[in-house]
Amino acid sequence: MSACSLECPNRQEGVCVPAKRLCLGSVDVGVHEPDKPVDVSIVMPVHNATCWLDECLQGILNQDFTGSMELSVYDDASTDGSRAIVEGWRERLERRGVSLVISSHDSTQPRGVGYAKNRAVGQSSGEYLCFQDADDMMMPQRIRLQYEACLLHKTSLIGCQVRRDPEGSTERYTRWINNVSQEQLATQVYTSHGPTVIMPTWFCSRDWFQRVGNFDEGGKGVPEDLLFFYRSVAQGGGVVRVDQCLLVYRYHQQAATHTVLEETIWNHRVAFLQERVINQWKAFTIWNAGKQGRKLYRSLTHTNQKKVTAFCDVDENKIKKGFYTYEDSKVLELRQHRCHHSHVPRFSASQERPKPKIPVLHYKDAAPPYIICVKLDMTCGVFEENLKSLSLKEGVDYHHFN
Repeated sequence: MSACSLECPNRQEGVCVPAKRLCLGSVDVGVHEPDKPVDVSIVMPVHNATCWLDECLQGILNQDFTGSMELSVYDDASTDGSRAIVEGWRERLERRGVSLVISSHDSTQPRGVGYAKNRAVGQSSGEYLCFQDADDMMMPQRIRLQYEACLLHKTSLIGCQVRRDPEGSTERYTRWINNVSQEQLATQVYTSHGPTVIMPTWFCSRDWFQRVGNFDEGGKGVPEDLLFFYRSVAQGGGVVRVDQCLLVYRYHQQAATHTVLEETIWNHRVAFLQERVINQWKAFTIWNAGKQGRKLYRSLTHTNQKKVTAFCDVDENKIKKGFYTYEDSKVLELRQHRCHHSHVPRFSASQERPKPKIPVLHYKDAAPPYIICVKLDMTCGVFEENLKSLSLKEGVDYHHFN
């Protein structure tokens, strides 16, 4: 993993070099000419973010990108003076060459992150979009490096590595964000971690955003980032990460992510997994005969439940039982018959079908492909070594659903 710190690495040459410049300290600043499109719009929804805004806006001010930028802010019913703080930065931003667009609605109730992001995008004019959460802070090289990456991957979501603040919070999740390989960015899209490049790091072309479509505006409790990510992947969009730490990613209890129920995310993940993978398979094994594996089985459609040939595990007690019996199965057989005085068929319920019994095998005796419901980075490498010993290809022979 790359070292993530607040220090800016040696500057590289910028991709876009505007005709007019002004000098601010050691950074060349692109001056936006009114008749030219803005290169990058920084899209920032805001709701009661006063304690983070100064650091967030200073991070924008410190960007070493030499193209033209604008900051598009949508205030979603803040009651703590957030809009006034942003307005207080207008002169400093404009001296830096960053134009400011800010608006809000009249309701006293917030309309949700998806709504605010869509409005911020809608009022912006940049050819490229850099999504920024008001409680995070971007590193000076973020926009430059992600812009360069996006020029090469115009139908992709571009992310980056992060430094978590406070340090050590969500340690396992942060390791996954920063260390998952470029290939796994495309294959590990079904895990409980969510998007393989996290939403606060997203950068994309406006054309690709418009092709995917707006964020879901269902409001509180809706994982608008996950749904957008899934639509992007389903439409053939790529997932790319700049392997440098370009964002301080804050963890706190007021974050909108805490309003989304785990069960809501589970249901979306199962639906996407079935649509993209299981519906195309004729048979498969669920790796984990425990709670998570059984829950996945119960969440599948009846058609896909019938494709499960076995569970596999390393737990001898589970393997000794021999089978997993789906006790909640209540599918009844319907017997068709006709009355002698009518041509209309009638149906009556007969006895309950035998409850499904799925074998539980040792993982070495099971057959791919697998849906793996074992958490990564939790067994001191034992599970990962077991998986590696089978010489399988991720994304073909197995998918993680941990």
